Amino acid sequence: MPPLIHWQAIALRLVLTVIAGSALGMERSRNGHPAGLRTTLLVTMAASIAMIQMNLLIPTNGKPPNSYAVMDLMRLPLGILTGVGFIGAGAIVRKGNMVLGITTAATLWFATVVGLCLGGGQLILGCVSTVLGYLALTALRWLERRLEEYQPATLIVISAESAVAPRQLRARLEAAHFRIRSLSVEHSPAQQRQRIRCDVRWPSRHASAGLPPILEELQQIPGLIHLGWRTLGTGPN
Repeated sequence: MPPLIHWQAIALRLVLTVIAGSALGMERSRNGHPAGLRTTLLVTMAASIAMIQMNLLIPTNGKPPNSYAVMDLMRLPLGILTGVGFIGAGAIVRKGNMVLGITTAATLWFATVVGLCLGGGQLILGCVSTVLGYLALTALRWLERRLEEYQPATLIVISAESAVAPRQLRARLEAAHFRIRSLSVEHSPAQQRQRIRCDVRWPSRHASAGLPPILEELQQIPGLIHLGWRTLGTGPN
């Protein structure tokens, strides 16, 4: 970071900051996220302007001989990072077992670091980081949708005492490519019924209506009293 900068350098940094913040923010707006173009752009510009201000104040850095006050310029970017941390925390929403906004919060944090790079004069680093961040938000989203997705869920099977054995149920689930995390059985001799609870991860990408096809098979079990299915999704980011 040069100790003195002229207005042409400041203008170049601000222009690159606007381009970087707009590129990252448009991806968020295009996918309907609340922290979209304007929010991301403002966060990126705030970080960049803070670094430009820090650059302009370099001649006043340190402790003047006639003052007890010490000018610590690093507090500017550190304060920006702390503030964006609070904004990112506000973007994350938890609804029951669903967590929303994690990627949006990470994007705001990333945009802040890009703004600090561009405002501090590391133009190549800031531009390359912007391209990499945009590719991570777009190209990797396309790739992520084509990967096999395993979603956590809970399966409850209440049946007559000998209608279905836990080992048989486990075999059916594993044949359907379920990953069983835990399986518990509760017997009720007075009512002559049993309750099987399975915490699983299931391949949800090819499921229709968000339900695994094996549920239709389990509904045909003789002696079935109740079949419960609860998905514990993470939601969009």
